Amino acid sequence: MMLNQNQTPLIAALTACTTNPHAPFYTPGHKRGRGIAQPLADLLGQAVFGADLTELGNLDNLFAPQGAILQAQQLAAEAFGAKQTWFLVNGSTCGIEAAILATCGTGDKIILPRNVHSSAIAGLILSGAMPIFLNPEYDAVLDIAHSITPEAVQAALQQHPDAKAVLVVYPTYYGVCGDLKAIAQITHAYNIPLLVDEAHGAHFAFHPDLPTPALAAGADLTVQSSHKTLAAMTQASMLHLQGNRIDSDGSANTFSERINKALQLVQSTSPSYILLASLDAARQQMALEGKQLMSRTLELAELARSKISQIPRLSVVDMPKSPTSGFVALDRTRLTVTVSGLGLTGFAAEEILDAELGVTAEFASLQHLTFIISLGNTPADIEKLIQGFITLGQINLPPAAKTKSIFWDNIFRLGNYVQISPREAFFTPTETLPLEKTRDRICAEIVCPYPPGIPVLMPGELISQGAIEYLQQIVATGGFITGCQDLSLSSLRVLRSSE
Repeated sequence: MMLNQNQTPLIAALTACTTNPHAPFYTPGHKRGRGIAQPLADLLGQAVFGADLTELGNLDNLFAPQGAILQAQQLAAEAFGAKQTWFLVNGSTCGIEAAILATCGTGDKIILPRNVHSSAIAGLILSGAMPIFLNPEYDAVLDIAHSITPEAVQAALQQHPDAKAVLVVYPTYYGVCGDLKAIAQITHAYNIPLLVDEAHGAHFAFHPDLPTPALAAGADLTVQSSHKTLAAMTQASMLHLQGNRIDSDGSANTFSERINKALQLVQSTSPSYILLASLDAARQQMALEGKQLMSRTLELAELARSKISQIPRLSVVDMPKSPTSGFVALDRTRLTVTVSGLGLTGFAAEEILDAELGVTAEFASLQHLTFIISLGNTPADIEKLIQGFITLGQINLPPAAKTKSIFWDNIFRLGNYVQISPREAFFTPTETLPLEKTRDRICAEIVCPYPPGIPVLMPGELISQGAIEYLQQIVATGGFITGCQDLSLSSLRVLRSSE
């Protein structure tokens, strides 16, 4: 039976609660906004705090939904093509963690790309799973890692037939999509689930000119950041499930129950109903107007691509003339501009655009700037973006001095550096050493440039000279490192030597 996608059950329940006069003796402490600090009220207005409510009877319970939340999740499942959907208020991070927890236990193997998000590393630490890392296909000209290939997945499963799951990033932060259909077929031949980090692909289901959604390509479970490309609020995400392949003992509800249990570990027991309501609204908007909104977004993105690619010394990342198994499709709403031809790093170009030209990118890398064009962007935004690059292209800089560049691929090309499981490393005694003295030691912390949040080092991994030099280059050229204790990167925590 088709559901009525016009409905917004969570918003309706929240509206009823906010308009019901009563004396509140429950959390939060500001009591429907009456006790809120004035500077915050001045910033946001008073009305929003009236909707900042707890799990009242009419508002349902996120971990055992029977009313408005259940109805909203069922509507979302239908809209996104899933058998079952869970709303997430701790971002896609908690969804990735829950997916790994629900499929892997201590010592279990999971196959995943080395350019995975740091949330997957957290999932490894929580679960005790042992990663079998695959190097993604690499573009040496652009210094961009794409997707893992079906061939690499096939080889890994032949070598590790006892693996419990395969996890794929689809799309990458640059909007690149690998051959997920082929990877799904290979994975399913071993009767294990395909998990997908689809954080940046929540919009794929709503327009034929966008890449194939992960569920339609055969994924068993996918996690989407609704707030990244749709109109949900920050932290609001969804986890979608289809089929029964993940059921470990053949019973119909086993995996659903494991997902529920895992989400109770990694989600707040006091979920924000404002975030939940934003998921309900974003689903309704896309179900009713998604194709129209995505058509407009694609038109704006194509305008930006066309104009910026004509500016001398600039280029945009586009589909290769000969697609490869690591790059079969591109989300054309994701715009990556290569600025190295201007004699600028991406970090320097980002600062000029932001501070002087009023254009703010999603993130910078050594050679590129990446922009997310979404349903919220306007023609005026696109014009400002184009004019910003026209101005940037007119800056006269002396020829850049030739320096040795350490490329991303150099760090991992020698093979798998994982020495012990991330969980074991996390709980092992550590010591802090000067960065230059950490080569060939086992790392004890997550170290990643952010965005995009892809760890260069993680707990349990051998520290290579290539990783050290790459991180030093990122810092020297204006990049920002997160995850580690010493953000200046003059030192690193490593596992304590037994000597």
